[in-house]
Amino acid sequence: MDFVRYAEQSAALLNAELDDADALVELLADRGWLHEHVVARDVTSLRRFSRELRPVFEASNERDESEVVVRLNALLAKHPITPYIAGPAGQWHLHVADRSSSVAELLVAESLMGLSTLVCDLGPTRLGVCDASPCQDVFVDTSPNQSRRYCSDRCSSRANVAAYRARRKAFESA
Repeated sequence: MDFVRYAEQSAALLNAELDDADALVELLADRGWLHEHVVARDVTSLRRFSRELRPVFEASNERDESEVVVRLNALLAKHPITPYIAGPAGQWHLHVADRSSSVAELLVAESLMGLSTLVCDLGPTRLGVCDASPCQDVFVDTSPNQSRRYCSDRCSSRANVAAYRARRKAFESA
């Protein structure tokens, strides 16, 4: 189980516009085995969960370690995770929800397990909100020096170009 990938998928979940089941299927493009199990109720549940999860990213972005842990623990209490071991002999790995779970329950469990493991392994301030205005997307920072400020290369480039133009304008008017 790749917990960092699950943490990154939780950021993708928050950044997605889940208007309907088709949007959820699109979010799960690389997980085709889940597509046929997506129902409208999953979308409703995931939108609710996203509203509950966003403050975790915001607290981390503000470097409020205690608040990240309190909020994650509250979500873990509300959405209990029951991991189990699976796989062929000698290739054991963890799963976080059984096959009878809904798609929403699976994604919530993966998200919380991934974020909890990331917080314990890398620290509670590895989650962020994009610095590029007006973007409000979130991200997981796995950089060695914890220096990530933008959700994507596009936002980073746009912010750097805007800063360059502002400096150039200030220099020209001086």
